Amino acid sequence: MALHCVITSPEGLVFEGDARFVVVPAVDGEMGILPRHAPLIAALGAGEIRVETADSSEKKRFFLDGGFVQVLQNDVTVLATEAEALESLNRPAAEERLSQLLGSPPPRNATLEERDGWQDKIRVARRRVKLAS
Repeated sequence: MALHCVITSPEGLVFEGDARFVVVPAVDGEMGILPRHAPLIAALGAGEIRVETADSSEKKRFFLDGGFVQVLQNDVTVLATEAEALESLNRPAAEERLSQLLGSPPPRNATLEERDGWQDKIRVARRRVKLAS
């Protein structure tokens, strides 16, 4: 028995296929999904999605920045804010983006929301650099 997995973002379909298992980065840690998993909907954070395909035991890896996952009757649907294959990540560009963010902190009179937003962007940029390695 296999899972049917679909990963999509606003830019389009990122992956579709059958899988033995899927691991997604929930906001509070990684979550593994196997066939016959209980139905759920969960918010996703930034990190790596791992999919082991059913036909070849190949492991596909994707960078994800937020979104939602739904599991229902062996269908795993990931609606990502941003998602792309790890092999397409550009490490120099990711390092440059992190450097720019670190070099431009919010002003001292910034609101708490602005500071939290800046810290979230840095956290995502660091994960992108790590996964692009």
